[in-house]
Amino acid sequence: MTTTTLSVPTISCGHCKSSIEGAVAELDGVDKVEVHIEARTVDLSFDDSLQLDAIIEAIEAQGYDVAGPA
Repeated sequence: MTTTTLSVPTISCGHCKSSIEGAVAELDGVDKVEVHIEARTVDLSFDDSLQLDAIIEAIEAQGYDVAGPA
């Protein structure tokens, strides 16, 4: 299991939280995804079979910029 935190500076509201959490949770292998609006971060826990790039792509597909690990 891999855990990491991503910095997503374009997070600003509850809709952002719902969009990101929903998109990432749909990926096979994601154990936990939690968006922190004020910190503009995303905490992740996922299976080692899932690549971090796939998670970043899912977030970016929702229209948010990922700055990288927080």
